[in-house]
Amino acid sequence: MKYFFETVKLKNEALFYYGLICFAAGIIFFVLSKINPNPILGISGWIKPFKFCSSVAIMAWTMAYYMQFLENTRQVSIYSWSLIILLSVELILIAYQASRGKISHFNRENTAGIIIFGAMGVAITIFMLHTVYIAILFFSQVKFDAPAVLILSIRLSMVIMILFAFEGFVMGAYMKHTVGANDGSTGLPIVNWSTNYGDLRVAHFLGMHALQLIPLISYVLAKTRRDVIIISAIYFVYVTYTLVQALQGKPFLHK
Repeated sequence: MKYFFETVKLKNEALFYYGLICFAAGIIFFVLSKINPNPILGISGWIKPFKFCSSVAIMAWTMAYYMQFLENTRQVSIYSWSLIILLSVELILIAYQASRGKISHFNRENTAGIIIFGAMGVAITIFMLHTVYIAILFFSQVKFDAPAVLILSIRLSMVIMILFAFEGFVMGAYMKHTVGANDGSTGLPIVNWSTNYGDLRVAHFLGMHALQLIPLISYVLAKTRRDVIIISAIYFVYVTYTLVQALQGKPFLHK
């Protein structure tokens, strides 16, 4: 772990410190959830900015570590600032709405809510399209100063992450994340995934964090490129299963 953070700081200071800021903000929001719950849809309104800040911190550090292997340092720098600016838009708006006791996503109660939700959608769409370009760089570059197993795990994890990031449009089509009921039903601790109905956030979360989990699992288990492909395929099938399950209105943990 120490090596990981030392490498991230050495290779990409901007994303290293941005990750620290997001991580610190996440802690602040978690503390606020305990001392000033400010409930939204049955849970503390501060839980959502806590979760998003934590995820963005992990995303920033992960991409900083992976992009050290890209030769196009100019594009790495541009993407780093794209990540910082565009994801900050989302984090700031989520925190702003939480402070007002309002939902941030799927908010259609007034013009302000619609504009905020729209701005977040535009920011994350541009960011993910930029991430597609970075993935293309990973696939188009021929030589890497890293083991082939690691590079393949990064490539495949990015494909899965991008696919399930765009699953957000499915939630946008429903204008909610719960299938079979309105948002706000009883859910699991912290993540708040519904325990009674389908929840589209499960596949979205697991798919997005393929970016970390597939390379990590491959590091532990994979010896060959074939192993990485098998691990990635199993992961993809499982996450797809959770999406189908949610679309059928079934909870993530069901009997």
